[in-house]
Amino acid sequence: MDEIEIHWLREEEAQAGILIEGLPGIGHVGKLVAEHLIGELHAEKIAEIYSLHFPPQVILGPDGVARLARNEIFLHEGEPAIGFLVGDHQSASGEGHYLLAEAYLDAAEHLGVSRIYTLGGYGVGHLVTEPRVLSAVNRAELRPAVETAGAEFNPDEPPGGILGASGLLLALSLRRDMDAVCLMGETSGYLADPRAASGVLNVLSALTGIEVDRSQLETRAAEMESIIGKLTESDRAADDDSLRYIG
Repeated sequence: MDEIEIHWLREEEAQAGILIEGLPGIGHVGKLVAEHLIGELHAEKIAEIYSLHFPPQVILGPDGVARLARNEIFLHEGEPAIGFLVGDHQSASGEGHYLLAEAYLDAAEHLGVSRIYTLGGYGVGHLVTEPRVLSAVNRAELRPAVETAGAEFNPDEPPGGILGASGLLLALSLRRDMDAVCLMGETSGYLADPRAASGVLNVLSALTGIEVDRSQLETRAAEMESIIGKLTESDRAADDDSLRYIG
């Protein structure tokens, strides 16, 4: 097995002007958005990516059959034509993050991509009642449109910068003359967060013109809202009980 392998599954040439990255990360925010869009748009899988830099484990299917971990590229041949980068893992090493990011950009060039949207979560370590969408861009002239779409820019958030594929694709794409926008949904980071994903999808839709049925994602977001409400009530009850012991 080579260090990184990209297996294209279509014989005919595929083209996409936009690439949306939604690999696993904090709160699985980007993954939730990208996989929701793939399902609603009935996108076709056109490539599988294997790498020695993925964690040393295999994925078990519902029938108990094992397969190698992989990332995948899907294609929606609509208007606009969109590629989606999703999958099982990000790199298990720092070096691998860079090598895989360059491989993803090679694939983007193969598709004719001119703009990349990287999606992720901004973990704040506490429950968030009204999650914001934070953003970063690789060219200053992209910022006004992103702000108009509803995202915020703050140089202090996330502290320490953007980790993983979402950050590296944002910066490395400039070397290949591709525009890039990173959208990060504010999330506790404790569990998969469809509420944060719904906010990211709103901004992404405004930027790309993609309109899909959101009912499934909104239902999951409502369930998340209920969970957060119960946790908040539990915290308040615990605080009230503790006050009774103050003499």
